[in-house]
Amino acid sequence: MIALSRPMVAVALVLSLAACGKKARPLVQADLAASKVTTIGVNAYLWRAALDTISFMPLVQTDSNGGVLVTDWYVNPNSPNERMKLTISVLDQDLRADALRVAASRQIAQNGVWVDAPVQAATVQKLEDIILTKARDLRRSAIGG
Repeated sequence: MIALSRPMVAVALVLSLAACGKKARPLVQADLAASKVTTIGVNAYLWRAALDTISFMPLVQTDSNGGVLVTDWYVNPNSPNERMKLTISVLDQDLRADALRVAASRQIAQNGVWVDAPVQAATVQKLEDIILTKARDLRRSAIGG
């Protein structure tokens, strides 16, 4: 018998729900299922969208029950003198804009030393918008709309 980890069970549950027939059911029930029928402590669509959005960055911490993703420093090959680190928090089981928080740290190389630098507020806002859009698209796909 194969032992399944909690993330594997969560994925299996989501896939089995998505594979259900395309019966017309009220949107309220679909949203309830999306936010409540999950083995993780936060909204599954926001969590998946956050993971997908930062998949190119190395992860140092993931806590699906607490809803926290922390990346390691990432250096864009096109900007080798700059690096970014992100902390993404999914704060609720509902798919809402205020259920997502992104914090970013930025450093630039000066004389061979990494020095803290400001992050533009627009950068964080853009990341939040990308994650929210992906989460909504995932939800639409799952409920057949």
